[in-house]
Amino acid sequence: MPTFLIEGNHTLRGEVTPSGNKNATLPLLTACLLTDEPVVLHNIPNIGDVQTMRQLLESLGVSIENINQNSWRVHARQVRVTDLDPELCRRIRASILLAGPMLGRSSGIDLPPPGGDVIGRRRVDTHFLALKALGAEISYGEHEFHMHAPNGLRGANVLLDETSVTATENAIMAAVTARGETVIRNAASEPHVQDLCHFLNILGARIENIGSNTLHIEGVERLNGGEYTIGPDYLEVVSYIGAAVVTGGEIRIRQAAPHHLDMVRLVFGRLGVDWDVEGEDINIPAAQKLEITPDVGGKIPQINVMPWPAFPTDLMSIAIVIATQSKGTVLFHDWMYETRMFFIDKLISMGARIVLCDPHRSIVQGPSTLVGETLESPDIRAGLALTLSALAAKGTSRIGNIGQIDRGYERIDEKLRGLGAHIQRLEE
Repeated sequence: MPTFLIEGNHTLRGEVTPSGNKNATLPLLTACLLTDEPVVLHNIPNIGDVQTMRQLLESLGVSIENINQNSWRVHARQVRVTDLDPELCRRIRASILLAGPMLGRSSGIDLPPPGGDVIGRRRVDTHFLALKALGAEISYGEHEFHMHAPNGLRGANVLLDETSVTATENAIMAAVTARGETVIRNAASEPHVQDLCHFLNILGARIENIGSNTLHIEGVERLNGGEYTIGPDYLEVVSYIGAAVVTGGEIRIRQAAPHHLDMVRLVFGRLGVDWDVEGEDINIPAAQKLEITPDVGGKIPQINVMPWPAFPTDLMSIAIVIATQSKGTVLFHDWMYETRMFFIDKLISMGARIVLCDPHRSIVQGPSTLVGETLESPDIRAGLALTLSALAAKGTSRIGNIGQIDRGYERIDEKLRGLGAHIQRLEE
């Protein structure tokens, strides 16, 4: 199993370009099931989760051709209903995204339960409630979900019981070819949800109010082929911001889509971090304040995760690492996932001063001098956060289970080496 060997305490400098957004690529690939014409997608990240989705689509009869490493020609000329590999479905949470387009294209699918990161309970109920409102019949038996739309899908007024990204995406994909009009309320509005909507509109869908929490969709009889370039992965962008900050470095991030980072900038500003914007590029200067701003009256500030456009849960672990290097005390609260913070013991072993109050809250007091340690990546985002802590630490760290990191970040070790990081990939 490969590991990262990282010699820390080296300042990062230079330029880097993020890969395409993983969380946009996965629903866009499944949305290709909705048309029998070819689709060309550019800026696809070459990562584990995307390759798993490719295998699932190919098992359904989809033809996928590499134009180059990051551009694919996807053609779902004929789609077959088949028994999906349960192991492939368990590898990624996004396997659930096959439900909406398969109901729209072939009126049904038998889907094994999805997997993905173990960060707490991740409901599928919201998906099923939305799809049932659009006319699907869903049952569970023999370790798989049976989904069918014997009378086809029809437009509906859909109110999601939680602002779920993937449930919103499933509802959108089911609704674009349903008969009549659909309104989706309490919809997620993350950049990858917006990417999906813009992509579908290029194929001939009629989606309005993109970027809001109320989507209006007029169903169309069929979708066409098309071409689309996936936007940058804002989670990777923020990872480079974190790498620069914790090493005292100076980095320019090319094509970073800074308009998606307003809330991140606001929250990181409370930790003493800021950057400059030049067009689509971000410059992180070496001189960072790195001092936590207290609330009015000197109260300990609290950083919470909330649905977009608020601070996203996937960036909580990076914010915690930055806080270990900032002067002051801050409380972090992630109410969404009860094991999101279960990498904090590893930071404590490196010298961080953190109190894990309960599964959802932790108090960080900084700055702390981190030292190298042998670590294990528990999930994609925590694994990247541990990589940042190793870059900041004195001495050498070894991070195992980096296959988790590879699921979400394309050639992250190569890109960090290009910035001056002393990081090696060891095949063991």
